[in-house]
Formats: sequence, structure tokens, C-alpha cells
Amino acid sequence: MSLVSNLPSREKRAWWRDAVTYQIYIRSFSDSNGDGKGDVEGIRARLPYLKALGVDAIWITPWYPSPQNDHGYDVADYMDIEPDYGTLDDAKRLIDEAHLMGIRMIVDIVPNHSSDQHKWFQEALLAAPGSKERDRYIFRDGKGPNGDIPPNNWNAVFGGSAWHRITEPDGKPGQWYLHLFAVEQPDFNWENSEVRQYFERVLRFWLDLGVDGFRIDVAHGMIKAEGLPDQPAPGSPEMLAAVSMPFWDQDGVHEIYRSWRKILDSYPGDRMAVAEAWVSPASRIARYLRPDELANSFNFDFLTSKWEAKTLRERIDGSIAAISEVGAPASWVFNNHDVVRSVDRFALGLTPGTGDTTLDRHGDSAKLDIRVGVARARAGALLMLALPGGAYIYQGEELTLPEVRDIPEDRLTDPRWKMSGYTDKGRDGCRVPIPWTMKEESGFGFSHQNTMGIEETWLPQPKWWGSYSVESQEKDQDSSLAMYRKALSIRRSESGLGDGPMKWVELGDDLLAFERPGDFLCVVNFGKEAPLPQGDVILSSGPLDGGKIPSDTAVWMRISH
Repeated sequence: MSLVSNLPSREKRAWWRDAVTYQIYIRSFSDSNGDGKGDVEGIRARLPYLKALGVDAIWITPWYPSPQNDHGYDVADYMDIEPDYGTLDDAKRLIDEAHLMGIRMIVDIVPNHSSDQHKWFQEALLAAPGSKERDRYIFRDGKGPNGDIPPNNWNAVFGGSAWHRITEPDGKPGQWYLHLFAVEQPDFNWENSEVRQYFERVLRFWLDLGVDGFRIDVAHGMIKAEGLPDQPAPGSPEMLAAVSMPFWDQDGVHEIYRSWRKILDSYPGDRMAVAEAWVSPASRIARYLRPDELANSFNFDFLTSKWEAKTLRERIDGSIAAISEVGAPASWVFNNHDVVRSVDRFALGLTPGTGDTTLDRHGDSAKLDIRVGVARARAGALLMLALPGGAYIYQGEELTLPEVRDIPEDRLTDPRWKMSGYTDKGRDGCRVPIPWTMKEESGFGFSHQNTMGIEETWLPQPKWWGSYSVESQEKDQDSSLAMYRKALSIRRSESGLGDGPMKWVELGDDLLAFERPGDFLCVVNFGKEAPLPQGDVILSSGPLDGGKIPSDTAVWMRISH
């Protein structure tokens, strides 16, 4: 008997239950004025490309005024646009034009911490200990007779202590403030009602401008354990920590999201929020997705999987089982601006979120076979896009861009590089401006014009970048870009894809196979060449050998029962 969905039709359910969302790292997507940095107008000029790709929504990384110590994740003003990127008028025009094309808009919000240049933090530095200005952040006296020992043993994600001692206005060494990330990113005190009210104003500001949703940065980090107890494990914590940490996934975050959900629901159009909640197991993620909390959470159990059939099946099962209890849709993701690109990860068997050196995080480039990585990334895309729920694509993923590994050390900008004592080159390799044209001029088409005399993009692009460009792939019907366009078109036309049921089909240990409504079958081969099931091929991630599925290949099929 065929698999049948009992959900309302796609047209009648909330858009975010099925959406494929395209992540734009604004600094590296498209540059309209030739200054070597991406901007709002650059995104607007590429809306036709995004429409042709077939995505339902775009998520833009922080575009607020910022000193750019962590490229926008250090926010100085939550209700304006970074001058390098444009103006509020530009943003409004982009939102309106995207909507005219049927594309939803999600913006990034950074509630765990601000920039040290934020007005509130500058006021806190000038105020006295115990003042209302300091209570908006997490200031504490140091330990020891002179207060020169940090308040506890917490370390920053980017390396080193999570505490920084300030000099008081009178010139004497003073209190310490908490920064779970860079020293320029002081953590807000979410026990303070003024902080909560401020962010509710921020949400309403952008909702009034027409945005459809928010991606919540470090969504599991805003509440800290009472008394700020020591962390149980030494060293810098990963975002997905192996042990419970007193600053991750505290129960108090859920009260915040219940209040935010009320605001979102007060606006028309199924406004939503998606959590960057690096929590595990999947049952912990589900708590963020209860009916009165958030719509979506990135599936980091899935993202951190190796290219193995058994592991992926276990993660898929665990995720679906956990979220089914709260009625939320799954959301699948293999790439973002914080992890090594899947082409490299899948080729080298890497697991993101482990290790604090370049070798641990990026693997051994001498062992990298790009052809294998590209084949696996393409197969992974068809797997992800066939699973129940929504999916997130990171810019350049549709081009199967590899990680850029040869950025000169003097051009590295990720704060991880400095804060790790120059042992971890950080995340710049997945953030290099993407190639639009085959020719090297204007950053492979990244800069629409070069009127400002800038010779290089903000991160250098490799000489071979043009071979992965949009221009080169549009000329090849078998390119990764062509495959993504076909897959997204099929996904939109297949009523059984998106949210809904799935059923595993047993074809052997090395084959992941599952059925979706409409007699749709997805098969991914992780082993040696295998027989192709009976049915009609709709799309494959690579060439098929007659009646066989080669290794590292995925196939979409129509089967008959």
C-alpha cells in the first residue's frame, strides 16, 4: 500500500513547515559597489538567481551596525543597517522585492551578547559596580585578595578565559565581565527585565518592516546557571558540548521563547523563528519546538554526522521521533558559516564541533579527494531535500564549493585565529566570497562594479574559483547548480515532499532508502555499486551505470506497488 500523508495540503499549512531556506552570509554573497564586501543591494540584484534556484526563503546573517570583530555577530545597534552594507531604505526595498518574487525574508538576531561598542555597554563601563547600567550585562567581582582571579573557570568558545577585567573610571583594576565568545562580545544579563523588553522592541521593529522570521544566534545560551558555577570540563567549550555546561541549554531560555512566540503570533503571515540551538540529544532540541515556543531548530545532530548510512539513519530516526512528540516539523542542514563545507567533511570523514586545532577541525588536506567530496555532497543534497520537513542551504552549497584552505595567515579574520593562540585558523575557509563568473576580474563577478579601486575581496579567492562559478555551471546541464535547480523544482511539484510521513525501505546495510507519499523513493548508496530498485528514475546525483547505483550516489524514483 502506498504511503499517504494525513497533513493538510502544503497550501494550507504554515510555510515554514516545508520551506527550503537559503542562508546568505552577507559579506560574501554579492557586492554592488565594488568595495570588496557584500551588501544589501548586492543581494537585491541576485534575487532573480535565488528565484531561479527555487528557494522559498532567504536568511541573511547580521546586517546591523557592527565593528565587525566577529563579522556582524558583535552588534552595536539592533535597529539599523551596517553602513558598509547599505541603509534601512535598502533593506525595506529588498524585503518588498523578495516578497513580490514569492521569497520570504529571515534576519539574524543576536540576543546572547552585543558588541562592546553598543551604547549600553559603553554606559556600563562608565557606571559604578552594582549600577543598573552594569546589570544589563554580567559583571562580577574577581576572586582573591586583589580581585585579580576571574569569577569562575569558564572559558570562551573562541579560546581563553570567558572573563575580561576592566579598568574602572578612576583608573584602578575593576570588575570582570563575561564574554562566552570574543572579548568584544559581552554577554547580556537575561535575568534583567530591561534586556527582555529591549529585545521585544527589536523583534517588533523588524516585524513591522515586513520580515517573515528570525534566526536566533546561540539560542541555547542566554540563561546561565544560578550562581555561575564552574564548568565541569577544562578547556574551551564547543557549541555542542559533550557534557552539560552551566551556560548552555538552561531551562530558563524557554520562558523567553514563549514570550517571543506571542509576539510572532500577533502578526499576520505565519511569522516564525528558528533556533541555533547546539543541543543534543534530539529530545533536548524538541523542547525548543513546543507549540508555544519556536517554529524550527537547526538539526545539528544531522549536520555533525559522518558520511555513514548507519549514523545518518540513527540521527534521522532520533530527530523525527523527538519532534513528533511536540508536533514540529524537522529541519535539515549540512552546511553553514560556522563549519567546514560538506564537500571536505564528507570526503575526510570529519565531525564538526570536535577539536580545537586546524587539523582537528579541517582535516588533513593531503588526504582530501575533492571528486569524492563533491559526489557525496551532491548525494547528501538529494537525501536532505527528500526528508520530511524543511531544509537550509548555505550559499555556495548549490555550487558544491569546497573549503578554501590556503588563505594567507595575515588575511585571516575569524577571532578564533587570535584567541586560539594561532592554532585554529577558524571559519574563514567557508566564508570566502562566492564566484559568479569564470573570469578573475572583480572577484569572479562578486563585485558588480569596481569603482572604488579595490583590488581584492575582503577574503582572498583562490585562482581556481572560477571553475566552480555560477557562470561555468549554468553552461553544464550536469552541474551541481543544475541538479539543485531540478531537485528544488521537483520538490515544489511533489505534494508528498516537504513535511509529512516517511517509511524506511530495507535494501541492505549500505543503502539508505525511504519512501515518501506519492510512490516517491529516495535511495542513497554509501557502499559499493548496487542494483537499482524497480521504478522510474526522476533525478540522480550522478550518472547511473545501467541498472546500477554507483557508490556515493543518490537517486529519486517513482515506484509502483
